[in-house]
Amino acid sequence: MYLVESKGGAIACMLLALVFLGTWPAILAQLERRGRLPQHTYLDYSLTNFLTAIVIALTVGQIGDDKPGIPNFIAQISQDNWPCVLIAMAGGVFLSLGNLSTQYACPFVGLSVTEVITSSIAVVLGTTLNYFLDDRINRAEILFPGVGCFLIAVCLGSAVHSSNAADNAAKLQSLPNYCKDGTGYTSNHSFLDFVIHKDDKVKVGSPEYLVELEKKRAIKVFGKSIWLGLGTTFFAGVCYSLFSPAFNLATNDQWHTIRNGVPHLVVYTAFFYFLVSFFSIALILNITFLNWAFLAGVLCGLGNGLQFMGGQAAGYAAADCVQALPLVSTFWGVLVFGEYRRSSRRTYIFLVSMLLMFIVAVGVLIASSGHRKN
Repeated sequence: MYLVESKGGAIACMLLALVFLGTWPAILAQLERRGRLPQHTYLDYSLTNFLTAIVIALTVGQIGDDKPGIPNFIAQISQDNWPCVLIAMAGGVFLSLGNLSTQYACPFVGLSVTEVITSSIAVVLGTTLNYFLDDRINRAEILFPGVGCFLIAVCLGSAVHSSNAADNAAKLQSLPNYCKDGTGYTSNHSFLDFVIHKDDKVKVGSPEYLVELEKKRAIKVFGKSIWLGLGTTFFAGVCYSLFSPAFNLATNDQWHTIRNGVPHLVVYTAFFYFLVSFFSIALILNITFLNWAFLAGVLCGLGNGLQFMGGQAAGYAAADCVQALPLVSTFWGVLVFGEYRRSSRRTYIFLVSMLLMFIVAVGVLIASSGHRKN
């Protein structure tokens, strides 16, 4: 099999994972804005995510002969390593719950702020756990200032959301009184018929644009409590903070759960089981309650796979730099969705400060990369 063993290769994996993991939420957000039900989207997304893990395991995980103590993917399937398999599957459960919560949080607080808060919580909690699980191979004097940057980004992200929500409320207040319902927001049926003519084009960020978006999207947000979105976002962040440490435990067995002489799970085997539970949870949750969602699943699968490959070589704490994915998600949010268009100067100051803090955090966490000896 192919294993990433150099620090340079690990950093390349992390940066590529950062791009992939920052793009898939934008695709799911776009589908929700077009009115596609999140249940249908998430099933497509989770299926291709799982299929991506299978492709990685059967290709990269099968290249070449077995190495001493490092069997190929198929050879390891039959080994007695179930304690680590169950830990890897627990990580998949955390990721599935986190991703599903993120999908529902995006309409309430926006793509950019959702990714900022969830990723920052994941780094503050998850990176600290990974640092101690990895026997401190990362440079603490560099790593934890980077974690601090993420913590500051959480505060700035909340400020961005609060400021932008105030801007949107002010925009909606400019609408004619008879176009508003009892909650102070525009009703779903009369406004566009009155204001927007057939050939008119609504300007992104305008009050008319906000109303048109509300009519199209699958999850209605006007008049809903701000705490519903933020609560869902913080829950997703806690879930995200646990999946990487679980994967770390599954591949390195710091708890010594498997018998002596049984090889540790390699990254590709652990990733396969990780996404078996991920897909199972997504299937169960969405049944109880085809398209761009497939691409989102592929991107997330590739991103997580590269994150774990880099983490196995350079330390999972450093690999958590991919949680700066809001850098990419915010790019898509501004470019594609028109988020923060026609917002106040205060919102723009918070937004730029937040992005600069993420750039610093990525550089610092990458600089803390170590090198796993075994």
